[in-house]
Amino acid sequence: MFVPEKVAQASPVVLGIDPGLTRCGYAVLRRTSGGKYEAEALALGVIRTEPGEHLANRLAQVHEDITDLLAEFSPDAVVIEQVFLHHNVRTAMSVAQVSGVVLSLAALAGCAVAQYTPTQVKGAVAGWGQADKTQIQKMVKARLGLASLPQPADAADAAALALCHLAMSPALSGANARISRRVAS
Repeated sequence: MFVPEKVAQASPVVLGIDPGLTRCGYAVLRRTSGGKYEAEALALGVIRTEPGEHLANRLAQVHEDITDLLAEFSPDAVVIEQVFLHHNVRTAMSVAQVSGVVLSLAALAGCAVAQYTPTQVKGAVAGWGQADKTQIQKMVKARLGLASLPQPADAADAAALALCHLAMSPALSGANARISRRVAS
């Protein structure tokens, strides 16, 4: 079955995801003008799963909640933190599993997909690749004009990912945002 092209709207919407199994941060941002970081937060939060639940059920919960976000906001792009080598193999595995769920859902929804490393995100949002969590929260607050620091840090990290993408991909309209896909029937 062929699915028609998704054409970008005048104000691109980006869904940022900070993948995690216990806490998966998300942020839906829309560019508000031609400025590099001028965006508004449409949604900001965390998907939580219970550590005592079976892995399959936890991944299914993330799947369901991401599906709901994609349906509600129809983002032009989904941005996710690139999985990197982690000292805790168990944590790295769960982050990779959640990332796989998100990447698959984004592709099925016809969204452009991008991944950035933590250093790239920190550099784009805070101007320094070694910024700490508090610095990122402060910059997200300033860039989005929020009244308070975004909490928890996972939600701020997701917003930082979306801001990074808006900064690094200013041409989210036209050919760059058109995604066509074929789904086997």
